[in-house]
Amino acid sequence: MTPPDADRPPSPRRPARGGSRSASSPRTIALDVIRAVSADDAYANLVLPSRLRRARLSPGDAALATELTYGTLRRRGHYDRVIERAAARPLDTIDPVVRDILALGAHQLLGMRTPAHAAVDETVSLARGAGATRATGFINAVLRTISRADDATWVARLLDGVDDVDERLAVEHAHPAWVVAALRSALEREGRAGELEQLLAADNVPARVTLVALPGLSTPEQIGAPAASAPTAAIAAAGDPGAHPLVAAGRARVQDEGSQLAALALSRVRGVVPGERWIDLCAGPGGKAALLAAEAHQGGAQLVANEVVPARAGLVRQALAAVDPSVAVRVGDGRTVGEAEPGRYDRILLDAPCTGLGALRRRPEARWRKTAADVAPLAQLQGELLRSAVAALAPGGVLAYVTCSPHPAETTAIVDALLADPACPVTPLDTRAVLSRIACTPLDLGELPHGAAQLWPHRHGTDAMFIQLLQRA
Repeated sequence: MTPPDADRPPSPRRPARGGSRSASSPRTIALDVIRAVSADDAYANLVLPSRLRRARLSPGDAALATELTYGTLRRRGHYDRVIERAAARPLDTIDPVVRDILALGAHQLLGMRTPAHAAVDETVSLARGAGATRATGFINAVLRTISRADDATWVARLLDGVDDVDERLAVEHAHPAWVVAALRSALEREGRAGELEQLLAADNVPARVTLVALPGLSTPEQIGAPAASAPTAAIAAAGDPGAHPLVAAGRARVQDEGSQLAALALSRVRGVVPGERWIDLCAGPGGKAALLAAEAHQGGAQLVANEVVPARAGLVRQALAAVDPSVAVRVGDGRTVGEAEPGRYDRILLDAPCTGLGALRRRPEARWRKTAADVAPLAQLQGELLRSAVAALAPGGVLAYVTCSPHPAETTAIVDALLADPACPVTPLDTRAVLSRIACTPLDLGELPHGAAQLWPHRHGTDAMFIQLLQRA
């Protein structure tokens, strides 16, 4: 699940205007989105598509705006280090707007094939249009200093004197060091720590756009090319996936294959008995709820979608409108469901709020937004939600505990703590076997405690989804 505020709309902003740059140029749009992320805590994967649709750019310009935005945000921590070194002054002494402009220029110089003179001139012009005219001399000087060396040389400079292995990988692959350490620990659980650099590299490659064909409403063949693993998935054609008629009608959706497999592990763990009661405990923004609703409708089950944030509950309603408008969408804290409705539900999806470290390919700013200090409170919340879900599970019922993070503190540690309780009424199911039966192709799933399954970007081409199925006695 995305962080709890992932779908909070950004504060209203005035697009950057003035100077020689059009308000709808790729660079202006990129800076506008980067500013929304920096100043308003917005999410680029939500803001950029709407900006591109409003601007009606050509496919080439839309692709350029996307690379400028996502590329800058993905390697933002790296570019900030380079800027600080090139400016010879602490980063926090540079105006935030100027820092954003410099990062955008640095990406063109170090991460793209933009000629140095063009990157510098375009960025200085962009600064004038963004109201940073007084800083154009400084911006010009810093970017020219950056342009005198390629990215490999800057990386080598930043690595000088760094001995810690994870710190070195953090610089080389533009990840915070604490994230590198967490991913290393997650791979070590499977005895495959040697894959760490492959994983870090995969995090820096934009994810392909996959669609889900909602059962009973569309088929994968109708919406795209064959996908790798999920039987409901297809690869989207180039361009705006929302322009596909079935996506526009809500009969198919953009959804990662890992998310699809997580929902299908619950809905297809066994045959559906008509009249079963299902609940998606943390349903926002509604992607997995839509797939579960389609599966429940076909099997004669009843789904409830619960979401604690009212705005996200509204997104869930939108997602379900074309699937099954009879699904009850309610606003409530999932931690209270077990006490309020003990033993009521035959299947429960708990897609718990998490750090989102499994979706770094899709949410380029996410790696810089969270810190190691965020893990403990999220783990506390995850444990409370899991115990509530267990209490709400009917005898014989199945619960899927899912996170879009491979961090051990958010995954196996949460399940271990639950199962260590002598009064725990659930037992683990072999989730690896369930997924292997559902998937279209063999999945190379590592060995984890309790038969849990961990998907990986570098190994499966999916987000790093953790899935653990539990059954009540």
